[in-house]
Amino acid sequence: MMPSDASAVDGASIDRSIVRRVMEFARPYRAQIIGFLAAIITAAILGLAPPLLFKWILDDAIADGDKGRLSLLAGLAVAAAVADSGLSLVERWLSSRIGEGLIFDLRVRVFDHVQRLPVAFFTRAQTGALVSRLNNDVIGAQRALTGTLGSVVSNVVVLVTTVAAMVALEWRLTLFTIALLPAFLIPARRVGTRLQAISREQMERNARMNSTMTERFGVAGAMLVKLFGRHDDESDRFADDAAGVRDAGVRSAVLSRVFFSAIALVGALGIAAVYWWGGILVIDGAITLGTLVALAALVQRIYQPLTALTNARIDIMTAFVSFDRVFEVLDIRNPIEDRPDAEDLTDVRGRVDFDDVWFTYPTAQDVSVPSLDGAVPDLDGSSGPVLRGIDAHVEPGQLVAIVGPSGAGKTTLTSLLPRLYDVDSGAVRIDGHDVREVTQESLRRAIGVVSQDPHLFHDTIAGNLRYARPDATLEELRAVCRAARIDHVIAALPEGYDTVVGDRGYRMSGGEKQRLSIARMLLKDPAIVILDEATSHLDSENEAAVQAALAEALVGRTSLVIAHRLSTITTADQILVVDGGRVVEAGRHDELVESGGLYADLYRTLVRGEPAPSA
Repeated sequence: MMPSDASAVDGASIDRSIVRRVMEFARPYRAQIIGFLAAIITAAILGLAPPLLFKWILDDAIADGDKGRLSLLAGLAVAAAVADSGLSLVERWLSSRIGEGLIFDLRVRVFDHVQRLPVAFFTRAQTGALVSRLNNDVIGAQRALTGTLGSVVSNVVVLVTTVAAMVALEWRLTLFTIALLPAFLIPARRVGTRLQAISREQMERNARMNSTMTERFGVAGAMLVKLFGRHDDESDRFADDAAGVRDAGVRSAVLSRVFFSAIALVGALGIAAVYWWGGILVIDGAITLGTLVALAALVQRIYQPLTALTNARIDIMTAFVSFDRVFEVLDIRNPIEDRPDAEDLTDVRGRVDFDDVWFTYPTAQDVSVPSLDGAVPDLDGSSGPVLRGIDAHVEPGQLVAIVGPSGAGKTTLTSLLPRLYDVDSGAVRIDGHDVREVTQESLRRAIGVVSQDPHLFHDTIAGNLRYARPDATLEELRAVCRAARIDHVIAALPEGYDTVVGDRGYRMSGGEKQRLSIARMLLKDPAIVILDEATSHLDSENEAAVQAALAEALVGRTSLVIAHRLSTITTADQILVVDGGRVVEAGRHDELVESGGLYADLYRTLVRGEPAPSA
């Protein structure tokens, strides 16, 4: 895992590397951003017109009794207001285009990166925490680039142009106004740091709540809670995080309100002081009444952007936390990627070779980050190799059974074939090609897997089957379902192939889910098939039917079958007995039974029901 460049906020400053990466994401929108900033600058300059026009109305038009000039100046004030309204619409349109586009880009980039990460990542990352990154943090990052950027540019332009206009009107009052700037700027540094810490706490607690809801609102999680009667405990746990979000929100709101109330008070005192001193200057004849009115209006244009700029600084410091959390996910290194010179695996015959394969499961720091895995203690670092020098060779079209005690490494071994993991040393080859040297798309196109716990999406039966081949016709769906002995079950359903299977397929029985998974594999039509306890949930009658279907469907395909029911693999061309991460026996059923080794013990215990041999 590659750590993010730095924390988004370093005390009171923003890491420049984060800013550079933000600018990279914003690059496709350069033209729109330039137009957005141009509209903001034009509107800011246009905002100087009303105070100056009112000055001329008071000092010239009214003083001279010139009604024509009065009408002209009033008309110009109205035109300035109309133009300002039009510019605000342009700003809003451009900012929404930029903001929504950025949200789209970030979400797609994060989603694409995450779903390409290895299986090891998903065994650790909390789903709710990932969803939070794609929703809350991405939106927070977008606000930093559009809303805050626009606010900063607008207020800086307003501040500069207003100060210039005030100097031209009366430099003494301008200097007095500027002398109050430290009262705005000094508190912002401390308040920004505290609000940033509160914001990060809220994000982390929101992520935990999302994780809790994702796990507990699924069918499996909901059933577990009910069966163990843990409703109150779950509610208390959720309420604890929700209370943390609530309390952090209250602290943030109160701290922000106290700060901005203080800033508003300083601004009000400044305006009152300008009226007091300016009034004295009017009485003494040093300036005109129109100049005083214009200056008072311009002073408000100074204090308002100053307040907004301090607010923008705080917004940037908190919003860049979101960018940091998004980049944290994007910086997770994917150890399983196609090599630059990878070629497609074509014309697959199905020869499989495991040559001196060693494998150890990756540790947490290799595949994830603590903020996504809930800081669960990592126990894998000391577990050692799971596979130790595996050598096995499978000829095209052979059915090879892999048996052994639980935890021996059977599923791990087959997971290396489609590159769900990569070997530490040695090689896994298909038709002589190292699987690391071919494209993953072509590799996985050649391999079909039916697992012990098949996953079905919350979709129709037809939709789940077509995940293997989107262009499959209804007749093709029926053909593979007949082969998997499930077509008659589907035909009896009121909606047939349009029946929605429910979350994770829970509207179907375990046996029905497995047969649908087998049908989906057959629709894929792979050259190599991996069956990982594919008949474990079937009763004897259904198992016999599916075994017959598989015997026909697997003809001509290389098949690796993991099974605890040894009676189902006695006709295998080759049996690999795995124990302690090593192949301890290999041969046909009769040979292994006669040898009197581990396979013979397993066969007597699991098939014949004889007691396990004593140690």
